[in-house]
Amino acid sequence: MVGSVTEQIEQKLRADFAPSELEIIDDSYKHRGHSGWREGGESHFQVSMTSARFRGESRVNCQRMVYQTLQAELAGPVHALSLNLRAEPLPHK
Repeated sequence: MVGSVTEQIEQKLRADFAPSELEIIDDSYKHRGHSGWREGGESHFQVSMTSARFRGESRVNCQRMVYQTLQAELAGPVHALSLNLRAEPLPHK
């Protein structure tokens, strides 16, 4: 079942990055009993995304772009966010 935080993350990332690939994994269950964990999950996420918006950007800048997009979630319900970001390759001519 996809929860509301997961849906918000997906909607925002799709709107801002138009990714060709996007995978969002709620791995909150792995952090049960640790800081930031809460009943019901949706506190710890892994995001893998490929987007043309990352072309020519450094890894740090790509991460900053995602953090900016998800600033409300990171200030609230999301305790930890792991990012695997890739630039979509240029189309062949």
